[in-house]
Amino acid sequence: MATSTPRAALSPENLGLLEAVARLGSMAAAAREVGMVPSALTYRIRQIEDALDVLLFDRSARRAVLTPAGAELLRSGQYLLDELDAVAQRVKRVATGWESQFTIAADAIVARATLFELCEAFYAEGAPTRLKLRAETLSGTVEALQSGQADLALGVPSEMSLTEFQSAAMGTLQFVYAVAPHHPLAAVTHSLCDEELKAHRAVAVADSTQRGRGVTHNLLPGQDVLTVPTMQHKLEAQLRGLGSGFLPLPLAQPFINAGRLVVKTVQRPNRTLRVAYAWRQPRSTGDTGRALRWWLDRLQSPKTRDALLHNHHQI
Repeated sequence: MATSTPRAALSPENLGLLEAVARLGSMAAAAREVGMVPSALTYRIRQIEDALDVLLFDRSARRAVLTPAGAELLRSGQYLLDELDAVAQRVKRVATGWESQFTIAADAIVARATLFELCEAFYAEGAPTRLKLRAETLSGTVEALQSGQADLALGVPSEMSLTEFQSAAMGTLQFVYAVAPHHPLAAVTHSLCDEELKAHRAVAVADSTQRGRGVTHNLLPGQDVLTVPTMQHKLEAQLRGLGSGFLPLPLAQPFINAGRLVVKTVQRPNRTLRVAYAWRQPRSTGDTGRALRWWLDRLQSPKTRDALLHNHHQI
């Protein structure tokens, strides 16, 4: 078997030969165990060393002793062998209908605690599917589906066009305009007009879209804006008094109760957001992977959908 390249030298068979020599401490003993003549085994070891340009065994002693490079190769090689075995098992199980990887794009308004609880339940099924979570905001959530980078999107604003995907209602989320107690607007007792809001910095979550300029909500022309990457960053910024803006009521409620945020009335319609979840429609029902079916089954529960929007502080 040719071992002229490093990759060829790291074949499972070669790694097995190295392990046998290291364990038995003798080329001759290892050759007997693997059914080779000693000269053939010695030649194979030399080929591996030449391909890697390292010395794997110290032959100055009576026993074949691994050099530091040889010990590292065996340690890393065992990882490679274990990973090959794991891949073989995943391939067998994927053949039963499970996707090899399933990607979920979750909008910034989705409660992470509930999302991770669902991940725990999914892993408890013993599925071979690898989960990947993407944090997205506004139109970036839909874009992840459109670009094929996600299989399921959670928290998509219902106002966005979802005609190319299957979708279902997720729920309605109420937003409140909130400021820190030490913010200049906190002491104002009347309903705030747009001119008053415009005079103070707003905190906005950036649209995660990679195409175009994205969308924004409730920003006034000429208003100073602090742009942050996630809803958690927005909450933190407003708690510090760095700006003001609308926050999901479930996310803000504990801080309102603790007096760390003050809710203000504004002279504009109360903001509520209707959101949905969406997924790619397979060519036929029979093409629907088992991971997608598992998540869609869980999302049929009103309790689960409500928790994904409201259980932000659950531990």
